[in-house]
Amino acid sequence: MNQARPDTINTFRDALRTKSFSLLGQLRLHEDNTREDVINQASTLAEAVDAVSITDSPNGVLHMSGLAISALLLNEGIDPVLQLSTRDRNRIALKSELLGAAALGVTSFLLHRGDPLPKNEKPNLTQVFDTGAKRFLKTASQLSKFQVAQGKPALQLGTLATAFGPEEDWQPIELSAKVDAGANFVQTQICLDLALLERYMRFLVAAKLTWRCQIIVSIPVLTTPGAARWLYENMRGSVVPASVVAEFESAPDPEAHGIQFAANMLQAVKEIPGVSGANLSCTGDPEHIIAAVKTAGLDD
Repeated sequence: MNQARPDTINTFRDALRTKSFSLLGQLRLHEDNTREDVINQASTLAEAVDAVSITDSPNGVLHMSGLAISALLLNEGIDPVLQLSTRDRNRIALKSELLGAAALGVTSFLLHRGDPLPKNEKPNLTQVFDTGAKRFLKTASQLSKFQVAQGKPALQLGTLATAFGPEEDWQPIELSAKVDAGANFVQTQICLDLALLERYMRFLVAAKLTWRCQIIVSIPVLTTPGAARWLYENMRGSVVPASVVAEFESAPDPEAHGIQFAANMLQAVKEIPGVSGANLSCTGDPEHIIAAVKTAGLDD
């Protein structure tokens, strides 16, 4: 690999620093992905997003190593945001992944504890959880300082947060602790309830947390009634109003409806004070993400 290439790639770190609204496109990963499939997906997404997000076997869905995918993307001149969870690795393995990714040229990471595996997972698998998100962030922050001391770019470190409707006396203490540990961007779960999201963001703005980190909201581009209902019934932590599912089920053209719905969400979320960007995912063709971005007028 050309070692100078990471310095010439447009990075997510740069986008967060220079753009008022940044976009991530999430790869659709599963066990059967080939090298070519991963590169094609990422190349398609790169037409309209600032970086490509690589998940870490969410819900126990097996897929190609994120480290390998990062190498493939960097070789294509595409900036990866590598997710790493503490669910499946101990601290030595996690540090090894961080060091390896940084050596490849990865500059943005989304670090989190990870969701527990489904209870009906067969065969039963051991979950590690050897460290928590805050300790993991501190470890990555130390690596970032070492990078800077070596004349290399600082790492962009992110973590996850759950948007909800807080009580009036709520303070984002746990999220503030993650920022103290080194997080400089925060990605929410999928939240398709704008009123709830606006309320949640008011508390983060009031606590001046948005002065210290940038908030990225997760938005799916749903194109079938089945996908909308599955998300409503199965995705742990996501906020999907029943009315949204009903709209998909009654839409004469669910694909067109889903693209327009995602575009409307993007436009609305962009106007919420404190929100710095969106993470877009889909269960089908990544071209649907491109269509939603273009329909929202965010493809410039």
